[in-house]
Amino acid sequence: MSTKPTTTDLEWTDLDQRAVDTARVLAMDSVQKVGNGHPGTAMSLAPAAYLLFQKLMRHDPSDAGWAGRDRFVLSPGHTSLTLYVQLYLAGFGLELDDLRSFRTWGSKTPGHPEFGHTTGVETTTGPLGQGVANAVGMAMAARYERGLFDPEAPEGASPFDHTIWAIVSDGDLEEGISAEASSLAGHQKLGNIVALYDDNHISIEGDTATALSEDVLKRYEAYGWHVQRIEQAESGDFDIHALHAALRAAQAETERPSIIAARTIIAWPAPNAQNTEASHGSALGADEVAATKRVLGFDPEQHFAVDTEVINHTRALVERGRKAHAAWDKKLQEWRNADSERAALFDRITAGELPEGWESALPVFEPGKDVATRKASGQVLKALGGVLPELWGGSADLAGSNNTTIDASSSFLPKGNPLPEADPYGRTIHFGIREHAMGSTMNGIALHGNTRVYGGTFLVFSDYMRPAVRLAALMKLPVTYVWTHDSIGLGEDGPTHQPVEHLSVLRAIPGLNVVRPADANETAIAWREITRRHTANPAPHGLALTRQNVPTYEADEDAAKGGYVLFEAEGGEPRVILIGTGSEVQLAVEAREQLQAAGIPTRVVSMPSVEWFEEQDKGYRETVLPPSVKARVAVEAGIGLTWYRYVGEAGRIVSLEHFGASADYKVLFREFGLTAEAVVTAARESLDAAGR
Repeated sequence: MSTKPTTTDLEWTDLDQRAVDTARVLAMDSVQKVGNGHPGTAMSLAPAAYLLFQKLMRHDPSDAGWAGRDRFVLSPGHTSLTLYVQLYLAGFGLELDDLRSFRTWGSKTPGHPEFGHTTGVETTTGPLGQGVANAVGMAMAARYERGLFDPEAPEGASPFDHTIWAIVSDGDLEEGISAEASSLAGHQKLGNIVALYDDNHISIEGDTATALSEDVLKRYEAYGWHVQRIEQAESGDFDIHALHAALRAAQAETERPSIIAARTIIAWPAPNAQNTEASHGSALGADEVAATKRVLGFDPEQHFAVDTEVINHTRALVERGRKAHAAWDKKLQEWRNADSERAALFDRITAGELPEGWESALPVFEPGKDVATRKASGQVLKALGGVLPELWGGSADLAGSNNTTIDASSSFLPKGNPLPEADPYGRTIHFGIREHAMGSTMNGIALHGNTRVYGGTFLVFSDYMRPAVRLAALMKLPVTYVWTHDSIGLGEDGPTHQPVEHLSVLRAIPGLNVVRPADANETAIAWREITRRHTANPAPHGLALTRQNVPTYEADEDAAKGGYVLFEAEGGEPRVILIGTGSEVQLAVEAREQLQAAGIPTRVVSMPSVEWFEEQDKGYRETVLPPSVKARVAVEAGIGLTWYRYVGEAGRIVSLEHFGASADYKVLFREFGLTAEAVVTAARESLDAAGR
């Protein structure tokens, strides 16, 4: 482990130091004005953030989405001012008024950074540890992107080579997700990540000695990371030259991810607030702000003061960024000239377009044949993989059960991995038994851009990835979850593995589209619709798929509308409507046959996605569920929470309001009352309640 790099080519002037001190003052003033926030870390990290933004990162403030840029992840999102102040100084579009409106309604500077809200913010951070995993996902995506477009280029010579920079905190590294993701990064030898660990020894409850005593760098060394530590300068601030040398050494290390631990003093150089837990999450107070300004040589009576010379100096980055961008464009053009086929692929993918005729590759399944929807999904994925090289993904060690392998001969694994299918640009990701990291690295992959990612596990284990799923929905990221074994229908593994509340809980996440297809053809249509929506209407999608075989019906394109009439009533207008999803649609179909035989015209509605159905206009929704038909039954092998709004006062729900058991799935459905007979009984009760 390196302790203190001694060589550096850093040019650091008095004006650079004044800009850093200005960043500290702006952080204090922003929190003081609104009366709440996290000033301490933004003050102590100001030199490191400035060094990254002004001296090391390749980016262009005039084009924040430039494909050739480095990425920056601020994992401890509470210190959002660390990022906002640098975006202001660098010229990314924030101005002093945006800092003055910090954490207020309608501002560009919310309490935690939000992707898509503030230019230059690469990911939404706040829940600690998520940013670490996002950075790992970005690094994975960068490697896969290189494999798509420029796999033969020597290391560092491709226009698709870039660095993922991250700042991480004690809190990030205490959260379990960071351990999962960091282990994965080390295993994958992701040499394009550089993480700066802000080792300030402070958390909300005081000194981190209350909860943390391990040697973090030894842990990361065990993960396979390149580790360094830099100590403070004698002043107590960053040794800026040592930090620069360490960051450059980390960037030069391409065989391993890198982490640099930097001992810092929170709220430096506030005379009384430094090294206190109070400075973590509270305004310093007017007296302490004034005292700190005096220490830094600023007028305590002035607020949000920025010297013209300072802002002119820092915003020179705009022109430097344009020049870097132009140099990259030239390099990209040279690459285009040398490989027109891959250039055409790059243009299609960056435009968010799909290849002509891609839908024709999707299978159509023969009606009448029983097929598990997880198996159908696997067949569809293989078909999509043949026409969409940007599509890749895998599973949390459940590929054989999830059917998530596009190409078993091509695994995303680094050089040196002993497995015969190992390929640094492989199609199949082995996330390992790390659902939480899988979810958040998928977010990072989607945020990076230029690929399409999916990841699989059992539906019950969506519990382990829910924080990442929620953030995907918040950011509107087009990631796809393949959640199989979607009910008690998985059988003998028992209640620990049988999801009961999961469908309703996941449907409660705003912006997440849950899709539970009834059969193989609905599965194919669902995948097609998800693929179409990737760019046009980005959002995360969760496919809930069966372990057991289910009947296959005629394909109906209206399945892409989320709900449609699968079987129409015979002998007149429907008197009762039966609504089903997934494996329970067959129960509705069987119940319809019995009700029709009894002279009751019955409609069956398959509703694979409540969210897609709600997107349709009122006219369409009412053609599927006419308001005049009050007798309705919904059937789903889970809690019935979703269905009350659809069945109405006279309706009935056939559901499962308790945990399952270990037995054959047919026995479980019978014993727990999930049968066609139960649906018929519920339909008759609903008819009586509706006065029909």
